[in-house]
Amino acid sequence: MKIINESISLEKKLAEESFGDFVKAVVDIEIEIMSIGGELHADEEYLLLNEGSRQENLWGINIYPFNDIDKRIEFDSMINVRPRQNNRTRGVENPDLQSKIIEITNKLITN
Repeated sequence: MKIINESISLEKKLAEESFGDFVKAVVDIEIEIMSIGGELHADEEYLLLNEGSRQENLWGINIYPFNDIDKRIEFDSMINVRPRQNNRTRGVENPDLQSKIIEITNKLITN
């Protein structure tokens, strides 16, 4: 696992070595950083929390580096279930929040 705070090229090898076609990631929408490469989103969340992130700013996604950029991000993680933040599913229900996550991810991950 590692924290990404500047633009990198996501190596497709990382996806192949972990889940075959995707990489789990957690995005901090306030600091605009992410962690990648964990087996669970919770592991990546824990890494960011230890670096000073606040849990309410962390959202789990899956990145499919083999897909076109508009189909690269999947909003699906248990850490996203947050009734107190009006998010009751594993997805990210707020379209503005989805856009923010996509923007950060596209800024940090290039292919």
